[in-house]
Amino acid sequence: MAKHRLIISGLCLLCMTGLAQEVKRDTLLYNELDSVTVRSKLMGVGRLNEIEGTRIYAGKKNEVLYVQNMDANIAEKTPRQIFAKVPGVFVYDMDGSGNQVNIAVRGLDPHRGWEFNIRKNSIITNSDMYGYPASHYNMPMEAVDHIEIVRGTASLQYGAQFGGMMNYVTKQADTTKKISFETVNSAGSYGLLSTYNAISGRIGKLDYYAYYSNRTSSGYRDNSKTTSNAEAIALVYHVSSRVDLKAELGRSTYTYQIPGPLTDSMFYASPRQSTRARNYFNPDIYVPSLTLDWKISDRTRLTWVVSGVLGARNSVQYDKPANVPDSINPVTLQYNNRQVDIDHFNSYTTELRLLHSYRIGNISGVFTSGVQAINNDLHRQQLGKGTTGSDFDLTIVDGKWGRDLHFKTKNIAAFIENKFNLTSKWSVSPGLRWEHGQSDMTGTIVYYDPGDLPNRIKHDFALFGLNTQYTFSKNSNVYAGFSQAYRPVVFKDIIPASTYERVDKNLKDAHGYTLEAGYRGSYGFFKWDVSVFHMIYNNRLGMLSGQDDAGSLYLYRTNIGNSRTNGLEGFAEYSLQTGNRTFLNLFTSTALMKATYFDANVRSGDKNVSVNGNDVESTPNVITRNGVSLKCHRASVTLLYSYTAKSYADALNTVQPSAPGSVGLVPAYGLLDINTSYHFSEMVMIRLNVNNVTNKQYFTKRPTFYPGPGVWSSDGRSANVSIGVKI
Repeated sequence: MAKHRLIISGLCLLCMTGLAQEVKRDTLLYNELDSVTVRSKLMGVGRLNEIEGTRIYAGKKNEVLYVQNMDANIAEKTPRQIFAKVPGVFVYDMDGSGNQVNIAVRGLDPHRGWEFNIRKNSIITNSDMYGYPASHYNMPMEAVDHIEIVRGTASLQYGAQFGGMMNYVTKQADTTKKISFETVNSAGSYGLLSTYNAISGRIGKLDYYAYYSNRTSSGYRDNSKTTSNAEAIALVYHVSSRVDLKAELGRSTYTYQIPGPLTDSMFYASPRQSTRARNYFNPDIYVPSLTLDWKISDRTRLTWVVSGVLGARNSVQYDKPANVPDSINPVTLQYNNRQVDIDHFNSYTTELRLLHSYRIGNISGVFTSGVQAINNDLHRQQLGKGTTGSDFDLTIVDGKWGRDLHFKTKNIAAFIENKFNLTSKWSVSPGLRWEHGQSDMTGTIVYYDPGDLPNRIKHDFALFGLNTQYTFSKNSNVYAGFSQAYRPVVFKDIIPASTYERVDKNLKDAHGYTLEAGYRGSYGFFKWDVSVFHMIYNNRLGMLSGQDDAGSLYLYRTNIGNSRTNGLEGFAEYSLQTGNRTFLNLFTSTALMKATYFDANVRSGDKNVSVNGNDVESTPNVITRNGVSLKCHRASVTLLYSYTAKSYADALNTVQPSAPGSVGLVPAYGLLDINTSYHFSEMVMIRLNVNNVTNKQYFTKRPTFYPGPGVWSSDGRSANVSIGVKI
């Protein structure tokens, strides 16, 4: 209790510092005007303002990607094109083109972006921040106006995740009309057909925006068909000039036929082949929310959000290594039974934030504070005996689950951050976050003694951060930041996969910090952002070997050690007018990284070996994307070359691939894309994309769990065309 009182006292002290403006009232008043955004047709990336809503971004590395201004494959939301101007984004292709965005930065795990705090219009979309932080919510990129990315120093304001925060901001209502309509329709290689349709407008004090999207594709590989649907509606009621109420409901679902992993020899013989025809994956997610935005005064603003992530992650698979064929059983003359797994998500969050500006003597400042409460129940049902059929069928033939578990989390967090303007050019922003809660696991595993399972993980700690920024001019500044971060032990980490595994009852959340510094700005036609970073990631999870009293070997899931990542991230862009209506744009976006283990051991055979100095998995030393765009009147064309260096699939840095392809080197690859667009008018446009022009055969990662260990071929050459109309 003494520790809690100390933390709470510290938060209160920072709050009182911000409220001290009441002692000496600032006579400088201002009015907040509606924002006006002016964007160049070649503009693809920008920066967040120092203050946005109830959030402080001064001194933090960030990017804003203006999606609708890009020459990019929007229909299939190709990440290497959409995030091309964000240095160091690692792209993991695993779920078929267009289904989900799987990215990471700074050597983190890209699986469904679960090292990010992922949001839509500032609403959390991670399925369960403590049980399964992957984001299964899958919105169409045609609905996105821009994407905001804040690196790891955002952890104080947003909580868990070393990667930082990524916020998809959707298009807003056309307030000049009572009703407007937009449609974007696409067709392309491998049976791609996509349609996006939206209506919006303003009626009295009510703004509305609603969309429906449908996409089907046969897929690049055999047996990789996708059917996807997404719908959403947003209603904003302007209660007064200072108060807005917003209600949103989004839903996304898709069914992906999983073609199965390949061995290396299979991949090099024919990367489009399939080892599975009866495997399917189907997330079905709803994200409801209510938001109050209240400008209490010219200096004070409050937001209150209540939201949820509801739905399921469904899969039915014949889950075996690539070198085990899915064939007819000679005894039953049928296929073998498949495995059915279902996760039911019931995640609820409320966030209350307050931002206030003040002045004390000659020092002005802004503070933001908030409270976040989370109540989640992840119901995991796995190892169900499915049918012997070939269609998407979640039927359990015997009505029993091998694992039937609940992972319930209750957590409360409080944070405060204060931006002190020490001079007209220099600001310092210290902050503090306190987390308190616990996760409890209950249920049954048929092959395991419940007494051997950990059933409670506590979250009780404080995080500290400090950012600073010095402005040379309105167009350039230097920034630096330090922030502690953590990542909770997730559900899969505490569930033994078989009777041969045991789990450490004292598993610890990963924790560490990010340190970064950079110089960004623009001068004439030139824009840049160059930074360095250092990240410590302690208590990584992994496997060790153990031996029981009878001398039998077993696998022990525990914290295996730590890692450090050092890197340089550079973005530079040069734009100039070459004719009356002709513009040229060149850019490079490059990251150099080195991520290594220290004080770490892992299992190798029946022994534990040190991996100190080894590279962290899926962390290429070089990721670079370089492009040139030419715009002539209403037409534009962009050439993008992306290069990703080699990486390893395991902490042992195994080079020679294993028989099933689950470990081994991931070779380097370079890709060329060509994207063009033509605007007939403000109402009609056409876009043509040619991806992977040279038909490079490559893969990005060797996963250790879903969708199965082995090689997963990425798409070869493809093309698509989109036509958009606004009325």
